[in-house]
Amino acid sequence: MWAVNATHRVRYLTTQSYISLYLKQSFTYLNSKLNINKKTVNAFQVLKNGIVMSIILTAITPTANAYDPSIEAYKLYTHMKLGNDKQYRCVVTLWRLESNWNYKARNKHSSARGIPQLLKMTETNPYKQIDLGLKYLNHRYKGDGCKALAYHYKHGSY
Repeated sequence: MWAVNATHRVRYLTTQSYISLYLKQSFTYLNSKLNINKKTVNAFQVLKNGIVMSIILTAITPTANAYDPSIEAYKLYTHMKLGNDKQYRCVVTLWRLESNWNYKARNKHSSARGIPQLLKMTETNPYKQIDLGLKYLNHRYKGDGCKALAYHYKHGSY
């Protein structure tokens, strides 16, 4: 691999410097995705021929925005209930803005709760919350999630 240094002379990156660069980039990527720091890295084992043998990480703490696979199930359920791709995309965006699809979400400024952030929501089952949210959209916006999303963009709620 070739690189140009500050004096514009071309030099060859040795295998070791290439490995160091690779490890630094890998650590930067892992740090950005997993929110880890150098203390969480237990060991990097590198073979002399430049192959990274293993990276052993300890105590990886998930971040607040860690991926939750159940959210995909909630979205799939919503899509099945709506049956319309355009409406589905609008509702997904709307509820991402409202609660980030967190069925435990609570609004600090009102009694809105759950995925659809309905006022006085007492339901804790995310699927029933979705049903209630779709029922609300049907009642207020005649089932048009895109109208609800447009209203949200204009007023900050729906």
